[in-house]
Amino acid sequence: MHRRTPTTHPGLMTDMYHPDAAYVSWRTGQNGLTTFDLYTRKAPFGGAYLLVAGLESAIEFAQAFRYTDEELKFLAHIRDYDTAFLDELSELRFTGEMLALPEGSIAFPNEPMLRITAPFREAILLEAGLMQAMALSTLIATKASRIVYAAGANRRISEFAFRRAQEPMTVARASYIGGCSSTSLLNAAYEYRLPATGTVPHALIEMFSTETEAFEAIAEAYNRYTLLLDTYDARQAIHTAIEVGLRSQETLGHTLAAVRLDGGDLVNDTKYIRQQLDKADLHYVRILASGDLDEWKIEELLQAGAEIDSFGVGTALGNGSGSLEHNIEGGSPGMVYKEAWYVDEYGTEFPKIKIAGEKSTWPGKKEIYRHPEWQEDVIQLAHEPRPHNYHRMLKPVMRNGDVIPGSLPPLSEIRELAQQNLAQLPVQYRQLLVEQPYPVRFSEGIINIRKQAA
Repeated sequence: MHRRTPTTHPGLMTDMYHPDAAYVSWRTGQNGLTTFDLYTRKAPFGGAYLLVAGLESAIEFAQAFRYTDEELKFLAHIRDYDTAFLDELSELRFTGEMLALPEGSIAFPNEPMLRITAPFREAILLEAGLMQAMALSTLIATKASRIVYAAGANRRISEFAFRRAQEPMTVARASYIGGCSSTSLLNAAYEYRLPATGTVPHALIEMFSTETEAFEAIAEAYNRYTLLLDTYDARQAIHTAIEVGLRSQETLGHTLAAVRLDGGDLVNDTKYIRQQLDKADLHYVRILASGDLDEWKIEELLQAGAEIDSFGVGTALGNGSGSLEHNIEGGSPGMVYKEAWYVDEYGTEFPKIKIAGEKSTWPGKKEIYRHPEWQEDVIQLAHEPRPHNYHRMLKPVMRNGDVIPGSLPPLSEIRELAQQNLAQLPVQYRQLLVEQPYPVRFSEGIINIRKQAA
């Protein structure tokens, strides 16, 4: 039976209540210029920061948003919308302004990663698609940066998440921004021009009568190769690998580049394996480890003295997982999209605020300024003067619905910016678990408006 590949319809990439809200706006004639902030209330994984990613997808979504005749017929089928409203939707495009933290920026809780200003109906219809574009990419980029940090500066992380990732292409791209050196997914390597890496599966080893035959077949096939040691007994396999490696180097000129363990007693087994490799003068052979790893397990392995040169990380990275062992939530950065400012048809401006305890919002069109030495960030009203020597963080990326030139840099530049920012982030805020959050201060102007609006 042939299965049709689902088609993405940008106009239908909303939740049901978005066109419903737009319809009420249309019926009441209220469609003033509205500013929305997209942000999170807390950093994921018990850390202090978020590594921003997904802006390219958010811009592409805003550009592509429109309704086809087929989609309007579908809306008319599920809701009794007035035909004049549907006629308006047929012409609707994003005509507004988007300011954003560039991909690769460091964000902190409550800081707008996107600031959208557009007619209300445009801004509300784009809500879910913008959140979806930013949330997963930012979550995965942040997760990847934490895993890379836990491994240390001299150890590489390969992203192995494809088979268990919710959105594999997004995961591969965001993981690269976060610092992973390669991906196992060939489609992502092709699309984004990423280094592709992989070893061999246990099934290949099991296909041969003996482990020696399997290792010899691999050694004959490739000039540089990696051998998987833990199909049967890792400590026995390393001796076989050394014999095959020395023989293939002598007879074929082929080099044993690395050995990999996918589980077991990684601390003691890698110590033993390193010892045996060094005895055989195979100091250059790297030891790779994989198997349900995350930043906490990597940190624990290295603190226990495991001899591991690089790691492959899959499930935890591909799903942005937390840790039950450490009582850390994962899976979502808790992103929200909240109205902050409204200008009616007469030009009267209104601050907008939701009052709900810890979920109360902050009104006003905002800017973010960062101290040059990362001592604090200040969130303030757009018209308030910039603090002396502070850096403006939000950058215009769309104006009048058009992309501003230079707003979509190549992935290599995004990754470079991310690594520069992570290197500058004070070490106390890079820890896996932080004692104190990074200082983010709201200006007196915002505080006063919030008091008045409340």
